[in-house]
Amino acid sequence: MKVLVVGGGGREDALCYKIGMSPLVSEVVCAPGNAGISKRARCVAVGAEDIDGLVSLAIEEKPELTVVGPEAPLAMGLVDRLEAGGFKVFGPSKAAAAIEGSKVFSKNFMRRRGIPTADFMVFDNMEDAARAIGEAEFPLVLKADGLAAGKGVFVCAGKKEADAALAALMRDRTFGDSGDRVVMESFLPGEEVSFFAVSDGKTVMPLEPSQDHKRLLDGDRGPNTGGMGAYTPAPVATPELRKRVMEEVMKPAIAGMADEGSPYKGVLYAGLMVDGGDIRTLEFNCRFGDPETQPLMMRMESDIVPLLLAAAGGTLADEEPPVWSGGAAACVIMAANGYPGSHDRGAEIKGADGGGGVEVFHSGTAEKDGAVVTNGGRVLGVTAVGGALKEAVDAAYGKVAEIERQTGPGILVYRKDIAAKAFGRLKRDDG
Repeated sequence: MKVLVVGGGGREDALCYKIGMSPLVSEVVCAPGNAGISKRARCVAVGAEDIDGLVSLAIEEKPELTVVGPEAPLAMGLVDRLEAGGFKVFGPSKAAAAIEGSKVFSKNFMRRRGIPTADFMVFDNMEDAARAIGEAEFPLVLKADGLAAGKGVFVCAGKKEADAALAALMRDRTFGDSGDRVVMESFLPGEEVSFFAVSDGKTVMPLEPSQDHKRLLDGDRGPNTGGMGAYTPAPVATPELRKRVMEEVMKPAIAGMADEGSPYKGVLYAGLMVDGGDIRTLEFNCRFGDPETQPLMMRMESDIVPLLLAAAGGTLADEEPPVWSGGAAACVIMAANGYPGSHDRGAEIKGADGGGGVEVFHSGTAEKDGAVVTNGGRVLGVTAVGGALKEAVDAAYGKVAEIERQTGPGILVYRKDIAAKAFGRLKRDDG
């Protein structure tokens, strides 16, 4: 069978890697892809947000399954358009994708369905929001209502930071129309967990939890990014916590979307905050996480394609849960110097080949005159597996060091503390 993957980032590279392993698959086509994906799939230069172009591509290619990676085409209604043309698609409809596409919708949905989350207020003008900031307790969190590539969340320690974040969102229009409305919510202490589940609109099947690293710098400092690294499994996600998340968050969300007339099909990603016995939902995302997908795909031992087909076709109840390796996987993001702000493009990257339990997933790369060059903020996702988490992390950082030596210093930057929280928790548990 032929599979079309939509997107051109590290998440899509990892999906192409895993889908291409399936004995059911004869060809993987990716639109638009990148320099790394081109080694795993046939790339076609159609942008992920070119809905008309993607529909035309599907008509031309006739894939038996389409997998939509990024959130933007989902929120724009790509799945609806493809399904109307008779194509089988893994991903939620436009109405269901609002669970990520609008923070306001998502927070109100959680409130309606009794899903635990932070207290919040919604503002559609800057004056009212500024007045509320002046009366608020800190720290607090400000979020753009619409999509912002993972960068529209501001954790504000005091009024000065909150005022600056509000100005960026509503006055300076840093994220365009996504800042027309803002959500102000209480800060939640604790440890973050990324929890994924696949659904066909009725059945909900959990995947392995992981942990992302949103901040740019070591020690969770600096600005929010799309994610600087991830690992799985996450020690904080105990068997008891996983069960609670399914019963208190994931199942109510899928049932609630169906009850409200927008059955949710695809992968649902809950960003959670765990503080002792308290579990709160920070946000929902309507797609696989990036970079969490990279270590997840490395750890998944079973074929992913039957799972995707069953979710797309409404037969997930007939499928067995995926099989995972007993070890661990870790991903370290190498980003362009200057990310998440302005950064140069076109620098040559060397040494970005995989092997020996390590895969280098490409995100912001392109091919130029036979060389791989930087073409975005997050450039590579160096991902490794190991029998234990430390083994996986050490292998990933070993490859990172090799790429840095060959590419040259200062071109790519990365965090040096991926999985530090997990090591601390494992040490406490052993003690």
